[in-house]
Amino acid sequence: MLRLAWRRSASINSIVEPPLLVTAAFRDTTPPHKSNLGARIRLFQQFPHPPSLRSPPLSPTQQLSHYPRSSPFMSMASGGEGPPSTPPRHTNRLSKERSPYLLQHAHNPVDWYPWGHDAFNKARSEDKPIFLSVGYSTCHWCHVMERESFEDEDIGKILNENFVCIKVDREERPDVDKVYMTFVQATSGGGGWPMSVWLTPDLRPFIGGTYFPPRDHGRRPGFKTVLFRIIEQWQNNRSNLESSGDRILEALKKGTTVAAHPGESPPLAPDVACRCFQQLVRSYEEEYGGFRDAPKFPTPVNLMFLMSYWSVNRSTSEGVEALQMAIHTLRMMALGGIHDHIAQGFHRYSTDSSWHVPHFEKMLYDQAQLAVAYITAFQVSGEQFFADVAKDILLYVSRDLSDQSGGFYSAEDADSIPSSGGSEKREGAFCVWTASEVRQLLADVVEGASGSATLGDIFMHHYGVKELGNVAPEQDPHEELQGQNVLIVRYSAELTAARFGITVEMVNELLASARAKMAEVRKTRPRPHLDTKMLASWNGLMLSAYARVGAVLGDKALLERAELAGHFLKEHLWDAGMQTILRSCYRGDQMEVQQISPPISGFLDDYAFVICGLLDLYEATLQTEWLQWAEELQLRQDALFWDAPGGGYFCSDPSDGTVLLQLKEDQDGAEPSANSVSASSLLRLSQYTGRQGWLQRSQQLLAAFSDRLTNVPIALPEMVRALMAQHYTLKQIVICGQRDSPDTKSLLDAVNSLFLPHKVLMLLDGNADGFLCQRLPALSSMTQLGGVATAYVCQDFTCSLPVTDPQELRRLLLDGHVGTQAE
Repeated sequence: MLRLAWRRSASINSIVEPPLLVTAAFRDTTPPHKSNLGARIRLFQQFPHPPSLRSPPLSPTQQLSHYPRSSPFMSMASGGEGPPSTPPRHTNRLSKERSPYLLQHAHNPVDWYPWGHDAFNKARSEDKPIFLSVGYSTCHWCHVMERESFEDEDIGKILNENFVCIKVDREERPDVDKVYMTFVQATSGGGGWPMSVWLTPDLRPFIGGTYFPPRDHGRRPGFKTVLFRIIEQWQNNRSNLESSGDRILEALKKGTTVAAHPGESPPLAPDVACRCFQQLVRSYEEEYGGFRDAPKFPTPVNLMFLMSYWSVNRSTSEGVEALQMAIHTLRMMALGGIHDHIAQGFHRYSTDSSWHVPHFEKMLYDQAQLAVAYITAFQVSGEQFFADVAKDILLYVSRDLSDQSGGFYSAEDADSIPSSGGSEKREGAFCVWTASEVRQLLADVVEGASGSATLGDIFMHHYGVKELGNVAPEQDPHEELQGQNVLIVRYSAELTAARFGITVEMVNELLASARAKMAEVRKTRPRPHLDTKMLASWNGLMLSAYARVGAVLGDKALLERAELAGHFLKEHLWDAGMQTILRSCYRGDQMEVQQISPPISGFLDDYAFVICGLLDLYEATLQTEWLQWAEELQLRQDALFWDAPGGGYFCSDPSDGTVLLQLKEDQDGAEPSANSVSASSLLRLSQYTGRQGWLQRSQQLLAAFSDRLTNVPIALPEMVRALMAQHYTLKQIVICGQRDSPDTKSLLDAVNSLFLPHKVLMLLDGNADGFLCQRLPALSSMTQLGGVATAYVCQDFTCSLPVTDPQELRRLLLDGHVGTQAE
């Protein structure tokens, strides 16, 4: 019985108590040391009548209910959408932007500027400090602060008269967000969105915080009070503000440096992988899977590492444990409420340890990574259940997050207007159900079921629907889910069948029918806000998902969707003339794809994730045009972001003078680090192109992150996978045959049925002048045996004897040892 208990606890260290505002230490002339930078920050010590900005400690429930979280523990919701019922009183420059988040602030009385030289020049010419506000369109506390403060006429007047106000969508400008979030986190020990930072006219931060209520509340200052204090300090204590901010910035530059020491090599992969595994074991929650107790996040990077660790440690108890941890976590998530059982896809995270009550937002990057994790679980376990979940995710993305151009939208919000009426949006309103709704919709008596059970009886039993709702009060701090049910699989199909005296096949048919009826009802409800911004990086992640799931399942429709996404990226997010990826594009009012002028140039993650997606697309379709473009993009990524002295890639173009910190992301979090992904892509590309310089570059990158990999590999599980690939070396699997012939397909199916994290797949179709034969002349000696599709497996300059039988190829790949025929 899958009895998922009611349990909940909060990660206190990960939650920020707003209003959190930190200042540079106005009178402290000692440069802060990077190891205890936060200790040298004082909270408003020089302001008149300074209140305490921290109240007595809150319980975990209070913390989660009242305050924005530090990344990624933030609460999210949508702002207003659609045309206003009356003409707006105010319109600012953001009305000309395309970002949904910026457009949500286009009618504030605040004289907002987008990030750019117009705002910078105004600040310099008028010698005013800059107020920088950063958020995104599905951020709950961002919109709370907008309604409370940025729509307030008095606050707008204060801001306009004393500051140059800049609004930034963190998803459009991750470079800006990372710099100032680094400042806020270093000076306060936490962060979150909305992020509020005050800068000098030359963009140097001196005060930072998160959300502020509009008025003083107890001992907490309101936003208006904060503004007056900053104005007073800017006028009377400016030199100390600026000098202290400069000291902190210089300390951050030193403290965030990631670089290899001269002659340094990457750490030993087996040792690092073992340490990463042990660190994950210590944080693993055995009952429901996942890591830590609550709130609980999917963390696909951890799950992919565990399955990769198993792949090279299959015969050990540690390897078996790693696989069990990954499989159990994926199973429990799929059965839990974090998985949308009616309309597919996964919500952002679970507020409890049993994956029951989620934060209902859906992000594109989660769907992409989870689809890959689930199809990998299918490869290693053979259980159709995991393949079905992967297809389920892509069904949701195809239906609800896809643009007709082939691109993918960014997110769906957590909050929406309840179907019962009212204008106030509520968390999960689009997704939850009352018992009476279920009973009324599924009222038909099921023939043959014991006790004259209705379809509703069976459904409610299976999915844990209760008459008074199944959400515990401590999981509903805002009382938005009272009487509501979040669907969660409580029993297996076998137990439900036994309970009602019917067959398992009948249970599955009945539940599928019930879900379809409920999905039709969901369509009639007011939908959550949809962020229709299309980002190159997240589209690259989703490209990988469609390519990999399509290849494993041999699903032509999924592969066609993957190719459509590849063409979208090349048509709308690639400037061939400037040889530049573009960060984002947008859905226009007529459903056309629009771009802002000038467009935002791509960042490291845009290049890294698209390159990885193209390599996956090549292996899924074996069309070399994608391989060629991946090579072109990698050369461009190297030219723009590579740190030649220190190794590794900067997150943004180091020539951009408006970005004050040149950072290298050193954590695989909600998204993998672009450096982690690049370390693997460089290896793969070296095998496809014969460019040994890319192999060396991957080694230099890994050496730059040696300290992090050695001491806290759990922070970089995706990079540990790349380090393992370096150590175990990649297999080249070469199939000689005609692309569409049945014998070629059989060999490809054998390869795709297996999880082989350390391989590259190639097709030779007899064209001696093709891309691969030109780059790798040794391939020209490989031919079909007797006119039949033939496979060669090569590793460390040694190739296997050719094989033509798919089962023999599987055995060869599973054995892990290549034969003795010299290349």
